[in-house]
Amino acid sequence: MKSLNLKISALGILAFITASNYCFAQQGSVVVNQDKKIATLLEVKKEMNKNEPDADRYKIQIYNGNRSGANSAIREFNNSFSDWNSTDIYEPPNFKVWVGNFRTRLEADRALNKIKNKFPSAFIFKPINKKN
Repeated sequence: MKSLNLKISALGILAFITASNYCFAQQGSVVVNQDKKIATLLEVKKEMNKNEPDADRYKIQIYNGNRSGANSAIREFNNSFSDWNSTDIYEPPNFKVWVGNFRTRLEADRALNKIKNKFPSAFIFKPINKKN
């Protein structure tokens, strides 16, 4: 008798949960109305930001080693990723390949997630300005 009451109680609770999900379900859609000039303004701001100094930007290093390896890494990177530019830097005795020019750490992290599939040793850093 106890097991029958327990089964009935469990079925009652299950029916209540199922019914409450259907009663409180909501459906809707969002429509964003914005001026078309906002997209143009964002593009202008991106162009302006490209000319700012790199002091507060993040970069990703994908290679550190000899010259031929750096050239190979640049070719492989440019074939795989066209969104970001690559630069080779010579810091004796090694060549380094740096990619991107990211304003925020979040932006750099998102790029690193994509780049790590091809270059597993890649990492994010902030270049230090050497003043003479």
